Order: sequence, then C-alpha cells, then structure tokens
Amino acid sequence: MLMPKKTKYRKSHKGKRGGQASRRNTLSFGSHGLKSVEACWVNSRQIESARKVLSRYIRKGGKIWIRIFPDKPVTKKGGEIPMGKGKGAVDHYVAVVKPGMILFEIDGVVASQAEEALNMAAYKMPIKCKLIIRR
Repeated sequence: MLMPKKTKYRKSHKGKRGGQASRRNTLSFGSHGLKSVEACWVNSRQIESARKVLSRYIRKGGKIWIRIFPDKPVTKKGGEIPMGKGKGAVDHYVAVVKPGMILFEIDGVVASQAEEALNMAAYKMPIKCKLIIRR
C-alpha cells in the first residue's frame, strides 16, 4: 500500500474540509483523466484497487499517472477502550481529495479503451467522479 517513507510528525489534525481544488485541477500528463466531483478522504487501499483495475484493463498499451498520494495519517483507538488516555495509534493513511481534483490520468491507448478503464476505476472510488478529455 502507499504510505510516506518519512513524516515530520507521526500524527496530524483532521483539518478543515471544503472548498474547490486550486492545485491538481487540470490534465498535466495524459490525454484522459478522472476528476473528482465531491470532497472525501481516499485511503491507500482504494487508490491501489483503482490502480490495479487500470493496469489490468490497459495491459501494456498505455501509461498511467496517479495524481494523489496518501500522506495524511488517520489514528484509531482499539476496541472497548474507555474515553480519554490520549490519541490512538496511526491506523492508515489517506489522501485529501477536493472537488475538481484530478485523481488518475491515462495516455497511449484508444479513447474508448481509456474511458472504459477510467469508468471501472471510478467505480472503486468512494466519491463521484467524471471523465475529462484533453482537447
């Protein structure tokens, strides 16, 4: 699974949600992309499952770019532990996704094949996504 090699702090605050994406909101590498419509935390397992679907569908034909990386630690306390006693241990990592952010890009395949692959990857995401094409 994706996770950072090294972080400055082991645990982080939740942060504020909301607002449109001001970065990573246009296609930079590929000709087809998957763009988020909603805000959400996407964890490393969801990114990995979408990557597997994309790579299996396009085989060796094209190139895939993953534009999000899970670098935010999410903590969780064990079951049946009373309130208090501090913050829990790091459980998993998430990528903060805002509306309008590009999640994946594809190039080097036929347009119909790229659209089908991105639709299958969008099914694995916990948010609504739309396909975008470079004109």
